[in-house]
Amino acid sequence: MYAIVRTGGKQYRVEQGQSLLVERLAVDDGASLDLEPLLVVDGTDVVDEASALGRVRVQARVVGHERGPKLRVVKFKPKRGYRRRTGHRQELTRLEVTAIKVDSSRRGKAAADKEPAGAESPKPVAADVPASRSRSRAESKSEDAPPSRSRAEPREDAPPSRSRAEPREDAPPSRSRAKPKEDAPPSRSRAKPKEDEDGS
Repeated sequence: MYAIVRTGGKQYRVEQGQSLLVERLAVDDGASLDLEPLLVVDGTDVVDEASALGRVRVQARVVGHERGPKLRVVKFKPKRGYRRRTGHRQELTRLEVTAIKVDSSRRGKAAADKEPAGAESPKPVAADVPASRSRSRAESKSEDAPPSRSRAEPREDAPPSRSRAEPREDAPPSRSRAKPKEDAPPSRSRAKPKEDEDGS
């Protein structure tokens, strides 16, 4: 019989009497705790449903708190004089699995057997509703709502529509360029006048 448990964001395969290292737990030495089971296999029986896992208990005892091996961390960037050397030791807890228990399903069957076979749960009774309130909400909304208008039909209180070509009466004067005045002197051309071939 073995179980898959989750602790410290990791999953472990455990058996009864097995010792394992997990992430540091805030539990005193010698204390016992329950691990979260995800799967239990007992011969050919496999328990993996959430409802069935509620009957499974994986108990463990804290043997002691340890630190992992020293890890050397070296950082180096060439041509910049950047060199860093640090170390790290992970905080760990050693556990010993004391028991993997699965409550027998006979208890659940015995509780089901206590109820008489012919007894059925009572059906809910609908409350008496007056006829005026028995209309559905959809019917009441459809009757209370004003008749819908299509987009082609104009509203009666809407102002008459005008085309874009028609200017508004209260519109400010347009900022189009002013036309040159007829009595204005002719503009000077930049071209030089041609000289006579005679040179006079």
